[in-house]
Amino acid sequence: MPLWHTLLQSAQAHGQAGRFSEVGALCREIIQTHPNSLDAHLDAGTQLLSCGLLTDAESCFRAAQTIAGNDLRALVNLANLAQQKGSHGEARHLYARLLNALPDHPIIRRNALTSLEYDGEVPDQERLAAAKEWGAWAEHRAGGPHPRPSLLAAPERPLRIGYVSADFCQHTVGLFVKDVLSAHDPLKVHVFAYSAGAVSDWVTDAVKAATTFRDVRTFDDAALAQVIRGDGIDVLIDLSGHTAGSRLSVFAHRPAPVQVSWLGYFATTGLACMDAVLLDHWHAPAGTDAFFTERIIRMPQGRLYYKPVPFAAPVAPPPHQRAGTITFGSFNNTAKLNDAVLSVWAAVLRAVPASRLVLKWRTFNDGALKAQVLRTFEEHGVAAGRVDLRGPSFHVDVLKEYGDIDIALDPFPFTGGLTSCEALWMGVPVVTWPQSRVVSRQALAFLSQIGLPELAARDAEDYVRIATGLANDRSRLATWRSTQRQRMAASPLCDVRAFTRGLETCLGDLFTHIAHTDGRP
Repeated sequence: MPLWHTLLQSAQAHGQAGRFSEVGALCREIIQTHPNSLDAHLDAGTQLLSCGLLTDAESCFRAAQTIAGNDLRALVNLANLAQQKGSHGEARHLYARLLNALPDHPIIRRNALTSLEYDGEVPDQERLAAAKEWGAWAEHRAGGPHPRPSLLAAPERPLRIGYVSADFCQHTVGLFVKDVLSAHDPLKVHVFAYSAGAVSDWVTDAVKAATTFRDVRTFDDAALAQVIRGDGIDVLIDLSGHTAGSRLSVFAHRPAPVQVSWLGYFATTGLACMDAVLLDHWHAPAGTDAFFTERIIRMPQGRLYYKPVPFAAPVAPPPHQRAGTITFGSFNNTAKLNDAVLSVWAAVLRAVPASRLVLKWRTFNDGALKAQVLRTFEEHGVAAGRVDLRGPSFHVDVLKEYGDIDIALDPFPFTGGLTSCEALWMGVPVVTWPQSRVVSRQALAFLSQIGLPELAARDAEDYVRIATGLANDRSRLATWRSTQRQRMAASPLCDVRAFTRGLETCLGDLFTHIAHTDGRP
């Protein structure tokens, strides 16, 4: 094993412990001692990128291009890096180059599709066309269209439901789904979990306890499809879409008679053989169907169930009482930030004199990105001293930092999912702007389910009006902060039993419908 592997392992350990300066030092040592090693530059850059150290990571990838310009791994990483810092036009350009060079590369195709959801400049029709192109590619790789396996209407046995994901761990998907899996009625359903992820933690343990658990990391698509057929799955549910670690391409092999997209993705899969996608009327208003290859099933109780993590701190007192001024905040991925978002947020700060803004994500470990964001606010008339850019923390500490925030500002068009739920649970109201994309309507759904739809804006001016109105009504903020957690806990959003019964009904009705139409959805 090369010497730099030992240094890299040390860097990874420091990164997991949150010691980011040590990560930077070790990765620089790797490069200094192995200046001509392509793999050393790529691995060091990947580690730096995972810790939000974008500038150093980019230097590694640029050097890798110099060492071996025909090796496209550096370009893949540069595209990912561009997305993480919100440079979506650059990411789009890089992915176009990569797709032209490697049209059959599954990860490049997947990443290119997902990146479009963050990009506010890409119209809905273009995103749909790209997804359909992926679906045709996946079907071709699977050997062409596969017939629907036979199914029986109203089977005497419990419905056999299989969930496929790489995120049965302390990840947004794992946290949302673990209690639903536990709440399934064993008299009605037999639950299988097909895990394609490498991380195993307390969430994984909960999933294992509630399901027939299959570790399928090493299976190719054909082998995994055979396992699913062997388990006699009636309804197969994808929880990943085109996100990292996805096994969506196995669905092109048609291993189950009914196939459904739910939870982990926020647009069409593009697969003609995906029978349905589970949404709700908040996420999918009239007209949304035109942008999905799947049939949209609108779950009446809502698309998601939320349960707070057990280590969530008590709600802190309103921070404006301590600070003397209103503090806005967003703990969302910087990939969701764009010029339009920062412009609107700057307008909010200008409208509320002396107010402050806290932004938090791992990429704010990077000095160059911080300087760029602060410069943008200054160009919009907001002094840099009013904006606090914070790097990453452990989950328990992130939740405590909501004690510094009076009002959360949701980005757009890619809004907060788990982040919005956690802000609300910590007593912080969320101002959002739902638009045409499903992913832009997540916070709208949560707010509507807990009785606060008035925090959803119609346009940019309305967004500023709502945020300003909240900031100027401190007694209302204090009341919400003291009552919001109870309101949320009593809402449909947090009723796992009702949600799971509704999910079972939707899946059972879909199965029966397809069976009664002779296999045609």
